Amino acid sequence: MKNNNLIRYIFSFVLIGLVAGGCKKTFLDEFNPANRTTDNFYTTATGYESLVNACYPLLRDITQQRIPTLNGTDLFSANGWTGTLLFPTLTTQAGSPYDSYDISLNSSLGELQSLWDLLYREVNRCNAAVTRAAAVTGMADSVKNVRIGEAKFLRSLSYFWAVQQWGDIPMPLTETTSGSLAVKKTAAKDVYTQIITDLNDAISKLPVSQVPGRVTRGAAQFLLARVYLTRGWNFNNSLGGTSADFTSALVLCDNLIASGLYPLEANWNNLWPIHNKNPKRETATPASSVAIANASREVIFAVQYANGTGTAFNGDANLSTANGLIGNDMHSRFSGGPNNVAQESRTATYNRFLPNHNVTWGAYRLFDPQMDVRYEGTFNSVVFATIAGTVSLSANRPYPQNLTLSYAMNDTTAIVLPWNVPMTSNAQLGVNIPGGTRRYAVQNVVDLFWLGKLTSPTQQVNDAMAWGGPMFWKFWQPGITYGDGFSTFNDPLFRSAELFLMAAEAIVKGATGARLGTADVYYNRVLDRALGTNAGRSPNRATNPGNVLDPLTNITSYRATPSTINIDMILDEYGREFLGEGNERWYQLKRTGKLIERATRFNGWTAWGRAGVSQIAAKHLLRPIPQGMLDNSSPRIEQNPGY
Repeated sequence: MKNNNLIRYIFSFVLIGLVAGGCKKTFLDEFNPANRTTDNFYTTATGYESLVNACYPLLRDITQQRIPTLNGTDLFSANGWTGTLLFPTLTTQAGSPYDSYDISLNSSLGELQSLWDLLYREVNRCNAAVTRAAAVTGMADSVKNVRIGEAKFLRSLSYFWAVQQWGDIPMPLTETTSGSLAVKKTAAKDVYTQIITDLNDAISKLPVSQVPGRVTRGAAQFLLARVYLTRGWNFNNSLGGTSADFTSALVLCDNLIASGLYPLEANWNNLWPIHNKNPKRETATPASSVAIANASREVIFAVQYANGTGTAFNGDANLSTANGLIGNDMHSRFSGGPNNVAQESRTATYNRFLPNHNVTWGAYRLFDPQMDVRYEGTFNSVVFATIAGTVSLSANRPYPQNLTLSYAMNDTTAIVLPWNVPMTSNAQLGVNIPGGTRRYAVQNVVDLFWLGKLTSPTQQVNDAMAWGGPMFWKFWQPGITYGDGFSTFNDPLFRSAELFLMAAEAIVKGATGARLGTADVYYNRVLDRALGTNAGRSPNRATNPGNVLDPLTNITSYRATPSTINIDMILDEYGREFLGEGNERWYQLKRTGKLIERATRFNGWTAWGRAGVSQIAAKHLLRPIPQGMLDNSSPRIEQNPGY
């Protein structure tokens, strides 16, 4: 004990001596043996390349902020379906702030703060690349101009997302190198003017093709088409838009379609990772599962996760869990996982489901399950046992039974029938329901999924075979490490299929000079690819997709004709084709003035609002300025109206 105390005393004495000695200039003064600073490094070809490369990785963080861009729409909510069926008796429940649009949707929300901060971090990186370019030496002007074009595209994309969320926003165009509390908003119309100017300059500088992942001329043209389309709708007469913007959007779409650079995949499923719906029979490896999708020529621009040698602009090259770096998380963030019958836990087999975005009844019932290949490509409607196991139905409420079922690996444990397949007898159900004969749970619209054949929302349900509904399977990548996000599937932000639907939208809004014909021609090109061998036929959706109790016979064709094509039909097709992609749904509904109408009609949580009174209003077409921005500005930046 004495020796230990002596050792501590000596150690403390030596440490004090080191600290005291360290106060000399050689210890505290910064020493840069290479004399490298941002001012002299970014003037070199190598340094400037690294600066532009650094503008790409933040796209990962930005595009994973999906809650403000998907939830609270007609297609996605934070919570599942069942709560909306209990509203008559559970009047105090409410959805997430983004779904309920009540007083909880305010400036304190972390997701809005994160999105704001990330967008402006990206803007500042791009500003640095643009403003420092003139001082770069040792780089060919042709290469430098391409890099400037990339930076202007990425800045434009960031400002486009920001101006749609918040309207009038700060718009710095030079690198911020020192702190300041002074913040000035720029009118939304002037932000759009700057975006269009930057994109036209980028188009003049960018090449037709680059190493996969870098911005190309086609990507800038695609974004410009979307910007013109949005400005043409002229939200609140604040964007400076005119009807000519729709024709400008159409011309860009037509030119890209005619270029042949971005042909539609013959098979829609080739756009997504290859996966066996029974994970225990999977033969694809993590790399092989995404090889076709990541190489698709239909994808005009994608956030990169499958990194190759020498492509630093893709972001972090090592996706190992050891150093905490992550990949794509799309496979784990949409709707739920399998049921709990005979399942492994916390393994990569079905991986981890932390669903931030649950499809609404309306999204599910927009598809024709029999004709449209996108239904089975988007949803996995069957669960298989991944281990041997048993399930007891003795505590099955409200249908307890003295019955225990045994399962072997690969046995079916639950299925979801297509929404338009009626139940004609109880014998079609699982044995967990009286009269059922199947050894697996059978869920369908009549059973209201996990509620079983519930006759009253006040009944307590404990169904050991229950399943909450089909898995969202579109982005699933097999064999990846268990966790939140280690997928190497490149997130497709722009696909050429959208060119056809944007063109159709522009024509409906009065654009002239279309090369392919009327709006329905463009629309049906996308639809027929999705119908596969059923091309040319008329698929049917539920007439009232958001009303799960609507008669199954109440159906409507979603093949377009010159007399039926309209904005709602196009929005439906955007939903089927791009469900969960591109962080676009909130923006699409706001752009077209359909957010309030469709979210209320399709999303039960938005319709319910607070205690049964819908709260969504015109003010919600702009988000509140985040609290961090309010607190860190002097004079205080003005909050958006109504918040």
